Amino acid sequence: MGASATGAVTPPAATPLGRVYAALALQVLISAGTYLAAKRAMTELSPFTVVLWRFLVCGAAFVTLLALTPGRKLPPRHAWPRVVLLGLMGGPVNQTLFFSGLSRSTAAHAALFYALTPLGVYIASLVLGRERASTRTTAGILTALVGVVVLLLGRGLASARGTLEGDLLILAAVVAWVVYTTEGKPLASEHGPLRATAWTMTVATVLQLPLVPFVLEPAAVWASSAAAKASIVYVGLMTSVVAYLLWSYALSKVPASRVAIFSNLQPAVTALVAWLFLDEALHWELALGGALVLVGVRLTQGAPVKAAPVVVRAG
Repeated sequence: MGASATGAVTPPAATPLGRVYAALALQVLISAGTYLAAKRAMTELSPFTVVLWRFLVCGAAFVTLLALTPGRKLPPRHAWPRVVLLGLMGGPVNQTLFFSGLSRSTAAHAALFYALTPLGVYIASLVLGRERASTRTTAGILTALVGVVVLLLGRGLASARGTLEGDLLILAAVVAWVVYTTEGKPLASEHGPLRATAWTMTVATVLQLPLVPFVLEPAAVWASSAAAKASIVYVGLMTSVVAYLLWSYALSKVPASRVAIFSNLQPAVTALVAWLFLDEALHWELALGGALVLVGVRLTQGAPVKAAPVVVRAG
């Protein structure tokens, strides 16, 4: 079944999974670079300035894409609440928390915490009544939680104090991303990945506009190095446009849990790249905690899906 006039897309069964997984693999590579580019930009600029410029760049790109794409330009009335929610979660909430946390933590830590995304998506499905818990899933959740504890406190509270605040901010950003992923699937499935992503990211940009007088800092951005400017362009175009479109495309084709599991590839890729380019050490607690997180997530995603019972209402 093809796309309808309203932007509905082909059902998941008609899409070759190889194409979806290739898109997600590219999304993982781009996202791994995001941690490094953001860290580089924040060596010269404040996190709030980097976030604002990121959304000004991606917002302009998506407005241009919408203008050049035939068909509906604005969301239908019934879709506006979800568009605003996704714009808020995927934009100001997720990115402000993420960049603020990243400025106080390491790229490898941030990537490891985002490996919890599949767990969060599964828990959200339980809360929404879309799936039922299983023993294997519960074991996976507990294993991953142990991994987070090891990651946070592996060196003891005293030595972890310097990055604990940043790690907690990143965890909060992960919660916002879980909401974006879980609630983004219906919008992407109904209206297609381009419109769904463009609408939500344009709303995210609009929500950032009140901060312009306070954190735009055009003189500081102009005076920053070419590497810092390139980093802003990377997170604005590659991450917020290309990677978000790939994520939304995958959500429109396969279940959210299958999309979220690809987050597990990011820690290994990011830690390796951070070690090569940022000289970040690979400590034992990072390796052990990360391994436990990944084992827990793998257990969770490997559990058989048990659909929640359907309640039939009379009348």
